[in-house]
Amino acid sequence: MTSIFDKSYLFCLLFLSASYYACAQKAEPTKPNVIVILTDDQGSIDLNSYGAKDLYTPNMDRLAKEGVRFTQFYAGAPVCSPSRAALLTGKTNLRAGLPNNVPIPEKAEATGQYGLPTEEITMAEILKDNGYRTALIGKWHLGHRPQNLPNGQGFDYFFGHQRGCIDNFSHFFFWDGPNKHDLYRNSEEVYYSGQHFSDLMVDEIKGFIGQENKEPFFIYWAFNAPHYPYQGNKKWLDHYSNLTTPRKEYAAFVSSTDEKIGEVLDYLDEEEMTQNTIVIFQSDHGHSLEERAFWGGGNSGPYRGSKFSMFEGGIRVPAIIRYPQMIPAGEVRNQLAMEMDWFSTVAELTGSKIEEKVDGKSLMPIIKNEKLETAHETVHWQLGSYDDKNAQWVVRKGPWKLIGNVNEPMGKEKSVKLPELYLVNLDDDISERNNLVDSKPEIVNELLKLHSDWIASVREERGK
Repeated sequence: MTSIFDKSYLFCLLFLSASYYACAQKAEPTKPNVIVILTDDQGSIDLNSYGAKDLYTPNMDRLAKEGVRFTQFYAGAPVCSPSRAALLTGKTNLRAGLPNNVPIPEKAEATGQYGLPTEEITMAEILKDNGYRTALIGKWHLGHRPQNLPNGQGFDYFFGHQRGCIDNFSHFFFWDGPNKHDLYRNSEEVYYSGQHFSDLMVDEIKGFIGQENKEPFFIYWAFNAPHYPYQGNKKWLDHYSNLTTPRKEYAAFVSSTDEKIGEVLDYLDEEEMTQNTIVIFQSDHGHSLEERAFWGGGNSGPYRGSKFSMFEGGIRVPAIIRYPQMIPAGEVRNQLAMEMDWFSTVAELTGSKIEEKVDGKSLMPIIKNEKLETAHETVHWQLGSYDDKNAQWVVRKGPWKLIGNVNEPMGKEKSVKLPELYLVNLDDDISERNNLVDSKPEIVNELLKLHSDWIASVREERGK
């Protein structure tokens, strides 16, 4: 017969065991949340921590103060779709099957370009396989058929626009083909006429984060800013009233974007999620000199070039990572790094599996040790097609950079005739003003061989 003492002892023992188990469960480290922020057409130095003197970007700079900022970070391409493909797959855009911008769906069949191939494994897919709930909030621009849209490429949830840019108030795409309303929640077209797209995105992000769900989250937050149309709010237009057009309009949109980033960072603080959330920030490529961008507005600082160009101003971009549990605060890394590297870095930090060959390298070794060399001995770009006879391409090894079929948009300025090959030593000539092709034939030949071997292997891999 069990005594009252025995029952009390048994109860206490069970209570203590349950309490210990609960505490142990609570103390067990969880996978970090991940937010990847991609701004659109933001210039190489267009935040204070990168040298801008006439802008106000306290929240982007907060990420730099609380994380690691890269000074020699490169976009995967100087245009939108290929850059996004590089980010999401960890591969060069050619290896990811996306040589150029995705055309609007009305032109896809004629060109045979439907978007990011469905067989490519995205960051969302590797994280989803690792127990993450995944969302894309913002701009897609990687295909329009159901299988090519975000819900077919690893994202549980999508709120945003499918095409390359929208008017932020009407949410219409005006810039090629038929004018079309372009705002969706998953596959359903939704209407929020008159509400600024950036405000809608913040609401969606808070809603996704705030779901009662124990699984970690991955949010790819792809801004439609400061891409044209420049639509910063009145407060910031008034703030920059001393600047001239188009810098004024561009600056207002940058600061409006910064403010929205701040709202999400503050929300993470309020929800006590900051310590366990990886936040990555990057511009997709350099600033635009297109007519619809008033022929400019952005600033590449000492770097030559802009969007569409393989000069540094087209591909060298601001990039920051913050993760208080693992990454030091307020530090700078000068090693060469690439947009594809986020794929491998996120995989390492989240314990996610990469089962195919990628071009990205985890940035954690150089983050942990600032004295290590870059993991990239040679890097490659190619834009437009798999045929390097007419596509713009680049190979870089050490400080030596060779550009083939050079393109340099000049905005309102008169275009200059550019040579077929352009060689620079970035250690000596960061502004890329001196073409050394004639004086350094041995370097040219070495880099041509590296490019030739690389493009041949890519063509073979993709069956081109």
